[in-house]
Amino acid sequence: MKLWFLTGSQSLYGEDTLRQVADQSRQIADALDRALPFEVVWQPVLTDAGAIRKMCVAANADDECGGVIAWMHTFSPAKMWIAGLDALRRPLLHLHTQANVELPWSSIDMDFMNLNQAAHGDREFGYIQSRLGVPRKTVAGHVSDPAVVARVGAWARAAAGRAEVGSLKLARFGDNMRDVAVTEGDKVEAQLRFGVSVNTYGVNDLVEAVEASADADVTALVKEYEDSYLVAGELRAGGERHDSLRYAARIELGLRHFLEGGGFKAFTTSFEDLGGLRQLPGLAVQRLMADGYGFGGEGDWKTSVLLRTLKVMSAGLPGGTSFMEDYTYHLTPGEEVILGAHMLEVCPTIASGTPSCEIHPLSIGGREDPVRLVFDAQPGPAVVVGLADMGERFRLVANEIDVVAPAEPLPRLPVARAVWKPRPDLRTSTESWLTAGAPHHTVLSAAVGAEELTDFADMLGVELLLIDADTTTRRFAQELRWNQAYYRLAQGF
Repeated sequence: MKLWFLTGSQSLYGEDTLRQVADQSRQIADALDRALPFEVVWQPVLTDAGAIRKMCVAANADDECGGVIAWMHTFSPAKMWIAGLDALRRPLLHLHTQANVELPWSSIDMDFMNLNQAAHGDREFGYIQSRLGVPRKTVAGHVSDPAVVARVGAWARAAAGRAEVGSLKLARFGDNMRDVAVTEGDKVEAQLRFGVSVNTYGVNDLVEAVEASADADVTALVKEYEDSYLVAGELRAGGERHDSLRYAARIELGLRHFLEGGGFKAFTTSFEDLGGLRQLPGLAVQRLMADGYGFGGEGDWKTSVLLRTLKVMSAGLPGGTSFMEDYTYHLTPGEEVILGAHMLEVCPTIASGTPSCEIHPLSIGGREDPVRLVFDAQPGPAVVVGLADMGERFRLVANEIDVVAPAEPLPRLPVARAVWKPRPDLRTSTESWLTAGAPHHTVLSAAVGAEELTDFADMLGVELLLIDADTTTRRFAQELRWNQAYYRLAQGF
């Protein structure tokens, strides 16, 4: 993904001043290019309405352009921007900055004042964006300030997520878990709103790919497992369950082949629809998530889309991102925590150490015992996010949390898990989550946070409800009522 850097001015200032504008704006763009994880492409200074509109239309047409950063270096009369902003369909960030950090008090003259006019040039630009109702993020400050770069970076990562979901293809193997409501949703509306294409395949289409995996490839992958994880003795070569590990490797090879061949970056499975699979995919799913694929259990395509999107947004950042489910509580007063897990599918990017590769009964699904990675999540701040279809709109709900080490060992729990304290506390968090109708499947991320999620939701025009340290149930209920009115009215605009 690339970000285009647009600079506004006008021809009134003359060629000498415009050359300085170009030089200085290129320096700002270069500074952002060095600081951000995405390429920032400087574009020639814009001085008239025709050039501005052509630039915005060109940004729309360039598949590599994920967003536009705009800065009014001097005064750029905003009527020139009307047609361009009206045509722009890429995420927009308004950067309110200037070339210099300090004022050269003793040497300021009118030439300096004419050249450095962002203080009121950007106000003109801010007005026309508000007048037109243009969605955007506004960031003020000098690009040498790490806080400014961090806020621009959050927006850029959200833009990368927006670009990813706009072209994402998802493969569903089977359908939803029977009679479950929250994992359902309007796939047509999702494609219209987000751009994601959700496609269903019979599980036996996957079985064919699994059975076609070459024995030599299976052997090589099993060797990779033994080099990467603490593999249980019974699963190693010569162990009584070694064939189960080989079959788990066969599933991974088949899944990868199917997904790569179809251009899919996300998928779902369901333990109620396994066709000819001998095991519910566990280890394969965990490793695919670690490589950036989206996943949702029991046919939950919305969570799979969300996971893939956050994987893209968090690329290169410390901290992992995983499929997750709130499972059970520790309710001792003053010690309340949530134990999150899933049957098998928790991503090892959130692991606190080297995962253990084990095999245990699943007690559900009616198939052979599946192989899986077992570990505890790395302690630290994180967020859990859920996506729900509310009928007339989609809703994102996020809760800031603190992952903690389990209070005691969990020797009899044979799945990967995370334990966390939700902010502000368990009672407020869970009451708010339930009141919002948020799902039980979530994405847990220790890499992205509230600002990236807010920017992402704004780009999509999707509701985001944030539960954080300042949340109260009364205020949260009020926000839900306000949002209900706003989003219903906005649909008619």
